[in-house]
Formats: sequence, structure tokens, C-alpha cells
Amino acid sequence: MTVLLSTILTLSVLGILAAVILYFVAQKFKVEEDPRIDEVEKMLPGANCGGCGFAGCRAMAEAMVLRDDISALYCPVGGAECMKSMASYLGKVAPEKEPTVATVRCGGVCSKRPRTNEYNGTKSCVMASSFYVGETACAYGCLGYGDCVEACAFDAIKVNPETGIAEVDADKCTACGACVKACPKGIIELRKKWPKNRAVYVSCVSKDKGAVTMKACKAGCIGCGKCAKVCAFGAITVENGVAYIDSQKCKLCRKCVNECPTGAIVLKGMDPLPKEPKAPAAKPAAAAVKPAAKPAAEPKKVEVAEKKESVNEQK
Repeated sequence: MTVLLSTILTLSVLGILAAVILYFVAQKFKVEEDPRIDEVEKMLPGANCGGCGFAGCRAMAEAMVLRDDISALYCPVGGAECMKSMASYLGKVAPEKEPTVATVRCGGVCSKRPRTNEYNGTKSCVMASSFYVGETACAYGCLGYGDCVEACAFDAIKVNPETGIAEVDADKCTACGACVKACPKGIIELRKKWPKNRAVYVSCVSKDKGAVTMKACKAGCIGCGKCAKVCAFGAITVENGVAYIDSQKCKLCRKCVNECPTGAIVLKGMDPLPKEPKAPAAKPAAAAVKPAAKPAAEPKKVEVAEKKESVNEQK
């Protein structure tokens, strides 16, 4: 009994001694933290999505407080209002940035992009793309296994089972960029968010030649350049056999939509422009027809007969 009590007493003393030592060590190496970090963290949405470039909202709050220039910082989930409120609290200037939305640049639905083989491996876009091009002849299209869906923390993107293409809900999308990083094909990008979720963009990223692209997908861009020629704002460029519309220059005039021969340019939130009727081909001018010459008048037989009668009378 005495041995047990002495053991318990010894362990208790050692525990207390260790606690005292840890306390003094913590006080010695304690790092003073700015109390404003906690307040700024409360202003952030708390999504911890990483869209700001930091591991979480706490790291973003620390950067907001510690940096004098916050022009490079932006919370895509909280948006401009969140940035203004934090900047006002810290006495700094909030960066101005237009809202963006994730956009899937692939129009290769099942009816346009026929399957040529079947994949039986792990249902992951990253895994499938590391082994082969996909179930179709297009090496650039959406694989449809949903890596972007798993990466999205806001339930803003789904794979349509009928088309096999990922689709973004613009009202739920916070432009955190998680789906952009998750897509191994690089077909998802953050584009300018227009009012009423309007959009005009080329739904193809294929760099193959036109004939190869059309063989793999009937909705692919063939790089013909007709859209670039009709654009009056210089918003469309054709590079590596595929057209691209700059959302910062685009004025949503919609002329390029009617010019695209394959329907690779997608129009959302607006009706297309009415197609102008083609002018009829000019007919060749008819050769001037000269009026036919009138036949010479025959001599009047009546006069001859009258002359004969007058001669007979003289006889």
C-alpha cells in the first residue's frame, strides 16, 4: 500500500513540475498575434475553399492584416462587398475586381461526339486522362467522370447524364477555381460574369486541324476564322486552330454566333440574332433583241389589174 501511494505521489509531482515547465516555456516563446486577425476572419465567409490562394480563411485574414498593400488579395466567395468591409475595418484600399464564373468550354455532347471505346477503370478524370485520351476520338473534350464535382464545395457543378458534359450553375458558383484546378483537360476557366448570367464563348479547346476535329466532334471549332472577321471589337482570335473570345472585349453583339458553321460558339441568356436572308444571285443581263426586219411589201396586184383594164379599153 505504501509503495502504491508513493508511486502516485511521485507521478503527481512530476506532472505538476512538467506543467510548470511547459507554462514558462510557452510564455517565453509566445508570439503576440494581432487581435484584428480574429475580427477579419469573422468577416470572411468561412468556406476555406482556397480560392484566394491561401490554405484557408485564417491565412487569408492574416495576410489582410499584415500586408500594407492588399491589391493582390481577393476573396472570390465573399466578393467585392466582403473585401470592402475588411478594407474599411483595416483602413486600407480594397482591390476592384469584376465577378467571374466557371465556364465549361466543351460542347461535345453524346449526339455530337460519338463514343469509340469504353473505359472500365476508376471513374476519375485524372486517372482516365493519364492512361488514354478518353472514350471518344477527341483528346481535348470533357471526360465526364466528375472530378470537378467532387472538388466543388458549393454544389455549383454537375455532370449532365444525358450529355456527359459538366455544367455550371452560375447562381451557385463562387468562382473559387477549385473545379479549374481539378480538370485534367483544362476545359474549365473563370470568365467574366455578365448580368442575368449572359455569356458568349467558344465551347471547344481542340487544337487539332479542322478535318480531324470534325471527324471526332461535330460541334468542334475548325478554326475557320469567320467569327473573327465579323467581330467589330477585336474580341476574337484564332490560335492553334481554335477560336477564343475575350470576355473583357466582347460586347455581346452575337454576330459571331450566326457565322460559326459548326455551332461551336455558345450563347446563353440571350436569343440569337435573326439570320439575314441571302440575297438572290444576280441573273445575267439579257441580250438586247433586235426587232425583226419587216418583210418588203409585195407589189399590189390591184394596180396591175387596173392597168390591164385601161389598156384593153384603149384597144
